[in-house]
Amino acid sequence: MGTLTVNVNNDVEKEFRKAAGSVHGKRKGALGRALTEAMAEWTYAKKQKRIAEEALALMGQGFRFGRRLYRDRSELYER
Repeated sequence: MGTLTVNVNNDVEKEFRKAAGSVHGKRKGALGRALTEAMAEWTYAKKQKRIAEEALALMGQGFRFGRRLYRDRSELYER
């Protein structure tokens, strides 16, 4: 388990503590659990955004399926 020491704006800290208390309670470790949950959601969202951007870039390149090996449909069937 890692330890972080950070400086946060006082207003943001108060609001986060209030939100963490309402979700996880006021018991020992509640703030850590809330922060872990928030960080996990944020990193997951970042990963999802990167994956979506990569997929859109691939779609933008287009797909080349090769050239046609026949002139018209009649060459495909033995009739």
